[in-house]
Amino acid sequence: MHYIDSGAGPPLMLLHAFPVDARMWNGTRGLLEQQVRVITPDQRGLGQSPLGEPVATSMPEREESRFTEPPGVDAVAADVIALLDHLDVPDVVLGGCSMGGYVAMAVLRAAPERVRGLVLADTKAAADDEEQRATRLEAAARAERDGTAGWLAENSVSGALGTTTRTERPETVAHVRELIEEQPAEGVAWAQRAMAARPDSAETLRAFTGPALVVVGSEDTLTPPDAAKGTAALLPNAELTTLPGAGHLSATETPEAFSREVLAWWDRSG
Repeated sequence: MHYIDSGAGPPLMLLHAFPVDARMWNGTRGLLEQQVRVITPDQRGLGQSPLGEPVATSMPEREESRFTEPPGVDAVAADVIALLDHLDVPDVVLGGCSMGGYVAMAVLRAAPERVRGLVLADTKAAADDEEQRATRLEAAARAERDGTAGWLAENSVSGALGTTTRTERPETVAHVRELIEEQPAEGVAWAQRAMAARPDSAETLRAFTGPALVVVGSEDTLTPPDAAKGTAALLPNAELTTLPGAGHLSATETPEAFSREVLAWWDRSG
């Protein structure tokens, strides 16, 4: 599992959104690492992390798309826990944006003792409905069949980025497009299927009594501010903050504001 580990102090692990990789946190790192240790892994199959070993089959032409573990956020959570073991880190403040939030909730299910604080950015506890699941599975099949060049970024940027970013931050739009274009097609397909299969995590959040911060971009149309209020309401000890001028990738669109909110919450929560 590829990761970047920088800064010193109490550890903060940040899990990235789909369909990008850990570089989405680059803008936040310089501010955060002044006070905390920042660990940002690439989730399996995305960025520089491998997806896994292919399984030999009687259909060699399908071998590349069949891997040793079926798609699921629990498998990514196991990767995260293994990375914590590798780094000899007993527990962390765990943050996740979008898919990274789904993985963070899976870590909570598997090993709640490893999470002493939670930052959920532009994500939700609910599982996909049937229509959302079907859309993900269709996208996974297309990625395997056609690759992801062109269409994935075109289909993703308008939902991932807020109106302000798309009209006033061309360098951020270009950066996000580049990240999307660089993701391996097989990793994209696996991640879509993993998200489609994820369970509802409402009870997982209700059971977490540690400090939590829920962050949402004011222009997020995928998990909008009202949805973030619902997520915060599930957590017994949560604060909610809204970042103006940001969409679904709020930490990438407004990194300074995101970092300030996280560090201020960290100071308050002890």
